Amino acid sequence: MMLRKALLLKLFSAATMSRWNDKIRPVDLTELDKQAHKMILAYFIGKWEEERGPVDWVRVIEGGLFEFLQRVVLTDLKPPLFYKIKSDPSRYGRLNDWVGDELRPILSPLGAGFLKRFRDYFDEREDLLHRRVLDAAHISATRWEFDILYRMNPEGVEMAAIHERLSNARQGFADLKGVALILGDDASRRFVDLCGQLRFQIRWANIHRTPRTSVLGHSLIVAFIAYLFSIQVRACKVRSVQNFFTGIFHDLPEVLTRDVISPVKRSIEGLDALIKEYEIEMMEREFYGLLPPGWRPEMRLFAEDEFESIVMIDGVRRQVSSDEIMRLYNEDRYAPRDGEMVNASDRLAAFIEAYLAVRNGSAAPELHEALWAIRSEQAHREVGGIDLGGIYADFD
Repeated sequence: MMLRKALLLKLFSAATMSRWNDKIRPVDLTELDKQAHKMILAYFIGKWEEERGPVDWVRVIEGGLFEFLQRVVLTDLKPPLFYKIKSDPSRYGRLNDWVGDELRPILSPLGAGFLKRFRDYFDEREDLLHRRVLDAAHISATRWEFDILYRMNPEGVEMAAIHERLSNARQGFADLKGVALILGDDASRRFVDLCGQLRFQIRWANIHRTPRTSVLGHSLIVAFIAYLFSIQVRACKVRSVQNFFTGIFHDLPEVLTRDVISPVKRSIEGLDALIKEYEIEMMEREFYGLLPPGWRPEMRLFAEDEFESIVMIDGVRRQVSSDEIMRLYNEDRYAPRDGEMVNASDRLAAFIEAYLAVRNGSAAPELHEALWAIRSEQAHREVGGIDLGGIYADFD
């Protein structure tokens, strides 16, 4: 099993897929950002469902990835047509067979088991909990976007019908506590809004770049890479899940401080540490209070100590290396989290952002410098069983 360039570029293709492109839009809304917001909402809704019983987070994550890839392939299908096809099991089955055939060349390096799980996913029952969590998150993220458009164009063509359809769809998930809280609880709504705000913070903002990925979209790419790295090295379930959600939330403090590029952080001694200190202070003041107290230690782990590799031994958190996790602690009972692997995923995502921008015509010297610096830093590393050199060699 190995993660290859073709799949990585397919993930990034969602950054160029505009949503609602037949409607008046005050900002560009992309499929990558929508899918990222959806997975944050899936975390929120799923965490509340854990009050009732266990949630299979691996199936939530893989379901999110499979739906993401399906959407990337079916980019030209408007939602009404897609749902009409989906209502006919025979036609929907043929459509997914075609999607599987289209994706087989880029998914096959991940192994036959992964490809089979992708195909089997779309034959599952709709009422399984992980499917309902994802469907509820999808509707909630779509409605969040629509509310922005509706304010701009309430009398526009189809707007009333779309409003009714989304409202009815969301009511179908009103039995899920997380959905009810998003609808009626101010703190929950602010959590959703703050995370969604990362859509509007563009990375490398002072540099002409195509595609212009946001902090939120970048976070989903990092999360997917970290998860795919995890299954590549046969990480235990807890490790795979924690790596994914660390990727999703690792840049969350930037909603309060904005994205500060690495050269600026390095330009003044101690500035990086000062920014980190300020981020933690702002998260304590503005963010953690929006979540139940029992969730806050986990969120601090995701958002503050994101690049530390840690395990739990006899109830005490211990910092280790990713290599030690591979050799000694790759079991759920140690609750391992590969911060080094998440960091490698973050650097790889940044490298591909620069690579795509240069390939698409940007001559900004900062991008060429970033390509050289990241490749020099990462291409000879092995992290937690992942040979990064082989991946960077794909981009030669």
